[in-house]
Amino acid sequence: MRVVAFALLLGVGACESGRILPVSVIWMDWPAEVAADDPFRTRLVVWQPCALIRGFVAAPTVDASAVTFVPYFIADKNEVACLGGIAASELLVTWSLDTAGMAPGLRAEVERTYEMRGTATSCAVCTGFNSVPGAAIFGTVTVRPTLPQANATRKAAGFVTAQRDSAGCVRMRPSGLPSPSGDLVVENPVDTAAQWYGFVQGFIYQPAAPVCGATRVFHQVLPPD
Repeated sequence: MRVVAFALLLGVGACESGRILPVSVIWMDWPAEVAADDPFRTRLVVWQPCALIRGFVAAPTVDASAVTFVPYFIADKNEVACLGGIAASELLVTWSLDTAGMAPGLRAEVERTYEMRGTATSCAVCTGFNSVPGAAIFGTVTVRPTLPQANATRKAAGFVTAQRDSAGCVRMRPSGLPSPSGDLVVENPVDTAAQWYGFVQGFIYQPAAPVCGATRVFHQVLPPD
């Protein structure tokens, strides 16, 4: 809970010198399994507002059943003008931020799961899995009282754009990230369109053989986990 307390104190300080700008989580990926009471690194992709940015706070909270990220930016109090989403200064950020948030250690006397949640824009797919107003359930994390076996698998979910190439390979990336640096090959694409946008859930892992030349791929899970 010290992480949460620090984030709250930082937010109080920011209110005195700047603006708090809450943002939505576009993408989240995290270890499939963790040990009880061990904080773990969670990748977050969030929209960045058109403003003079001073800092970013992932703002994780934990309750008896879930980890919830409610991220926000600390921005200058002065308003700025944006033309078509493009700011007039290089100090102004208007695209996605690929960052990380540390989830606090989770209690587990026996093996159990916690939900991974984050503030998100409304969507027809994910609203059915929402149990907290304004927060989408991105998936679950398994927590063990002992150290889990070494496993590079990460669960993942979020809003993506995807495109199929002439060889039939589908590559997706969290919305707002550049290509090809943010691309992931989809091992089992469900959508047959040449290009699409949507909310996906699944896991990232290393297949036995490369898929479309990639040794690390995304496996889509339907129905969502």
